[in-house]
Formats: sequence, C-alpha cells, structure tokens
Amino acid sequence: MATYDDLKKRAKGAFDSIADASAEAYKVAEEKTRILARKTKLRASIVNDKATIRRLSVELGTKYYSKYKDDESSEFGPLCNEITEAYEKIAEKECEIAELKAAAYVKSNNSEKCGSEAECTDECESAAECETENTPENKTDCCPECNKEINLFDQNDNM
Repeated sequence: MATYDDLKKRAKGAFDSIADASAEAYKVAEEKTRILARKTKLRASIVNDKATIRRLSVELGTKYYSKYKDDESSEFGPLCNEITEAYEKIAEKECEIAELKAAAYVKSNNSEKCGSEAECTDECESAAECETENTPENKTDCCPECNKEINLFDQNDNM
C-alpha cells in the first residue's frame, strides 16, 4: 500500500505537470493573441488606406472631368461624354420628380391654382451645368401654377 509520502509526491508531480502545461498554454495563447491583434491592426490600417485611395481617386476623377469634359480629343473624351449623359439623365428624372411633386401639391390644395405668387429661383438647364449638389438641404422646385417654392425632399415624401 502506498504511503502518505508516496501519495504526496504523486500529487505534487501531477500538480507540477498541470501547472507547467497551463503556463505553456498561457504562453501560446498570449503569442497567438499578440499576433492576431497585430494582424487586425494592420488590416484596419489597410482598409483606411484603401478608403483614402478611393476618396482621392473620386476627387481626381471629378477634377479631371470638370477640367476636360469638353475636350473630345482626349483619350478620356468618351468617358467624359458618358458622365455628361448620365448627369443629363439625372436632371431629366429630377425634373419629372419635381413635376409629380408639384402636381401633387396643386392637387392637395383642391384647386387648379394654389393662389400664392411667390417667386422661385431659376434652376439650371441640366445637372451637368450645376455647380451645387442637389441635397435635401438645398433641393427645391416651384409649383408650375404659381411658382411657389416646394421642397422636393418633404418629410412626408416616402423617397
């Protein structure tokens, strides 16, 4: 039969080996965590750098388009023409939206004319000629009946 000292030695040996295994597991986990944290930080930095490249590429393209959109002879002339055509299509669609909005405005007042004689500001002929961007803060149009200014991005509009 095993004596108390033998049992004590076996228990101490088992605890020592468990402690050694735990310490080793801790070191491995610590190293893996350090590597994972560094990789995550590098990936985040790469995402930020790619976002910077995209933003600057868009800015560069916008400036190039603004400067050379009328130069048919450049190698990018066809692309500039496509962009100009897209701006014109946008302007046509925005005009249609304004007409629909104005018609709904007139109809909601239960009359053919809404009675107000407010002046509205002139809109440019096409979106390609616009210097300002149409945003909810500055995009307005006018009632075709009375020229009263109508906000195209009305809170009640489900667009």
